[in-house]
Amino acid sequence: MSNPLHKVIHEAEQVILGKPHQIRLALTCLLARGHLLIEDLPGVGKTTLAHVLARTLGLQFQRIQFTSDMLPADILGVSVYQRDSTDFKFHPGPIFAQMILADEVNRATPKTQSALLEAMEEQQVTIEGTTHPLPVPFFVIATQNPSNQIGTFPLPESQLDRFLMRIQLGYPDAQAERGLLSGIDRREIVATLTPQMETAELLALQQQVRQIFVSPALLDYVQTILRHTRESAQYVHGLSPRAGLSLLGAARAWALLDGRKAVIPEDIQTVLPGVASHRLQSVLDAQKSDGDKLARELIEAVPIP
Repeated sequence: MSNPLHKVIHEAEQVILGKPHQIRLALTCLLARGHLLIEDLPGVGKTTLAHVLARTLGLQFQRIQFTSDMLPADILGVSVYQRDSTDFKFHPGPIFAQMILADEVNRATPKTQSALLEAMEEQQVTIEGTTHPLPVPFFVIATQNPSNQIGTFPLPESQLDRFLMRIQLGYPDAQAERGLLSGIDRREIVATLTPQMETAELLALQQQVRQIFVSPALLDYVQTILRHTRESAQYVHGLSPRAGLSLLGAARAWALLDGRKAVIPEDIQTVLPGVASHRLQSVLDAQKSDGDKLARELIEAVPIP
């Protein structure tokens, strides 16, 4: 593993205790140029993880608190008429940052949620016919509470598909929780964190991810996984070509984190739950599908070539 990435992971593990796998998955998502959805109960460290990554990676950061009365203009920005110059001047919204924390994204209405679609997919926003490019790199971490909580609007499939990965932090184990209870406030630790790499280094690492070798046999494995989800009667919908590209990108990034120049089957199996869990629904009960369980069953169902 390259030294800057090692330092970022080490710093993050000092704040987010007992979650090394989730930290690596989040960093994998960023290296693969994707966006991350963290779904879990309030208070387990979703927002803290986003703050830690932004500070250790040295990225310009904006937090957007989503609420039911938020409008798209509150995210994207507005054009204001200037009396002196008799024209309109665009005032950028908080979306114009390198890392965005879309906090409790499912508390906003679908109209406001859709304001993120173009930004996440095209890395640009269009206001009144004018296209404005977003900073590079551009990375969205969205948090959402479980859909059964009061005041939530489920994310549509088109929005969910924009997220390369979905992870859950879960409760800490006893040892990690003891460290949280007996240690200093996590916010104080976050405030002391310093960048462990330059933006140019991060962009170079993202470029390296694309150079990680994937053998034809592993491409067959990925295609078999995609075909199984499309042909099986277990799922409402199969995985899309975009999901396949996301799976390959995440596997390449995981290999880079391990310091390897080629993807192995275990890389694909490691990142598959994060990539597929929010894209798979069971035909038995689509509203209560356990995406992580479905992804694990998928791994067992498709043999490694």
